[in-house]
Amino acid sequence: MKFMKLGSRPDTFYTTEAVRSISSEVSSDLIIQVKGSRYLLHKFPLLSKCSRLQKLCSESPESSQHQIVQLPDFPGGVEAFELCAKFCYGITITLSAYNIVSTRCAAEYLQMTEDVEKGNLIYKIEVFFNSCILNGWRDSIVTLQSTKAFALWSEDLEITSRCIEAIASKVLTHPSKVSLSHSYSRRGRDDVSSCNGGESQRHRQTTKGWWAEDLAELDIDLYWRTMIAIKSGGKIPTNLIGDALKIYAARWLPSIPRNGFVHNKHGVSDSDSDSESASEVTSKHRLLLESIVSLLPAEKGAVSCSFLLKLLKAANLLNASSSPKMELARRVALQLDEATVSDLLIPSGSYSNSTRFDVDIVMTILEQFLLQGQSPPTSPPRSKFGFERRRSRSAENINFEFQESRRSSSASHGSKLKVAKLVDGYLQEIAREVNLSLSKFIVISESIPDFARIDHDDLYRAIDIYLKAHPDLNKSERKRLCRILDCKKLSMEACMHAAQNELLPLRVVVQVLFFEQARAAMAGGKVAELPSNIKALLASHGIDPSKPPPPLSTTTTIAADDQWSVSGLKSPRSKISTLRMKLAEDDGLDENYMNPDGIARSSRLKSTICALPSRPKRMFSKLWSASRTPSEKN
Repeated sequence: MKFMKLGSRPDTFYTTEAVRSISSEVSSDLIIQVKGSRYLLHKFPLLSKCSRLQKLCSESPESSQHQIVQLPDFPGGVEAFELCAKFCYGITITLSAYNIVSTRCAAEYLQMTEDVEKGNLIYKIEVFFNSCILNGWRDSIVTLQSTKAFALWSEDLEITSRCIEAIASKVLTHPSKVSLSHSYSRRGRDDVSSCNGGESQRHRQTTKGWWAEDLAELDIDLYWRTMIAIKSGGKIPTNLIGDALKIYAARWLPSIPRNGFVHNKHGVSDSDSDSESASEVTSKHRLLLESIVSLLPAEKGAVSCSFLLKLLKAANLLNASSSPKMELARRVALQLDEATVSDLLIPSGSYSNSTRFDVDIVMTILEQFLLQGQSPPTSPPRSKFGFERRRSRSAENINFEFQESRRSSSASHGSKLKVAKLVDGYLQEIAREVNLSLSKFIVISESIPDFARIDHDDLYRAIDIYLKAHPDLNKSERKRLCRILDCKKLSMEACMHAAQNELLPLRVVVQVLFFEQARAAMAGGKVAELPSNIKALLASHGIDPSKPPPPLSTTTTIAADDQWSVSGLKSPRSKISTLRMKLAEDDGLDENYMNPDGIARSSRLKSTICALPSRPKRMFSKLWSASRTPSEKN
């Protein structure tokens, strides 16, 4: 750290009965009151350098012995005033990045200019500030941080803007050419050297983002302005900007664990909690979050999807406005294939919400994901999920860049396959929510294109969990839920489980059994070729019986109660003989339930089931025997 010493006389200030005085043979004739403190001083050395004191003394009446001057709004308090007073007496004072702002503001208040005396305090401070402070990395950061106590004065004197420009220019310069004075974030002992002497340099290994951790010490308003200056330079890659924002968020935002409880971190200490109300702390964090969101680079991949979703979780818990939430949702959608199920478990920030997790925001993310590659509409459309899309102010400012990014990063086939697995895993987690509505569960599951789900094992597992968590569903609701399931895409293990799942509608069980019977017949090698009528029926449903069923997906971790076990289960064929008799109970519900387009969903299933006689096993045996050779029959 750089410093400058002014004056040569020893310090002779002393305190007597709460009054600060200076040892002198000449009796004092001036009393100055600064924020409750009294100074017994002399007119000549002070008035010769301070134009403001000259005016105040000329305006105030003189008493018999001492003239009294009041300075109630003095910037920097008694410490800054005493430095200025000592300078007037020629007493040695030391200026550094820690006190230069307060001293400069105090000198400006006292009007210690060159018009009063050549080589006055303001001139000396400016020389030191421009030649030493602004040339040092740590000195610039410490000085900038100290301006927050004198915000208005620092703005008027352009101290803040000059520090920000100096820091930004150093970030845009190679670190080997910057006088670092050690990393500001390091708490080790610093070598202090004179401004006129050579500064002791400790060489440390530098990286491309060497500046990010140091800037994370700044308050959010100063940090925001500094990052804007850095971004406007156009030389820093967007991924480094993203890394810097991630470091700052980790430093100041409260941690967001999975259970949604906000733990105080660096931003809120115990002393802060005592002096500030919870609402004030929340407002501070909310402002911090919204500022970070406004600084996010528009380019895809500048920050990770996991980081964006952590910000979204924090936005929910801090009750941030809709603008940053929608901005984050749009950015997450561009990188949704990078997310994990735990990332999507966004705690609900509203106490009125009946579920632990915010399902609506995930629905918005999915909508934005599916809109990738499409031209933006002329006006915001009504969301198919039932609520309006709202634009943030920052999103409007970069709308053109963001839409270009969306069109150039249309979701690939592979990313949609990943998102399908992600959504099925997410459904398994939220299916346990007893207050999750059936309509939202169905909307999320149907948001994925049919081709993206290679198998329906994970979807069936989610449906099974939902049925267990919602035992009060009536038959119509259970049928509506199971219509999103494609039995042709279930693996053998899933079919074995579904065939004996008493929570499923009977028609779903029959459909599972029918397709699995036909597929197992070919896979078991009992016949060389399936009969033509069975092959035609399977072909009409898009089944290739020559292919083995896909393996059971293991992409998600399932609780022990929700895992499947086929050990000890009866053969699925043993239940077929009883199903036809029970199906009559469900016919009435199917007749009443119609699709939005007016076509009954069960018509194709009815035609399939009607082909099954009361003894389906005998039917299949006759079909198989018809295709056997005479030698096989014997």
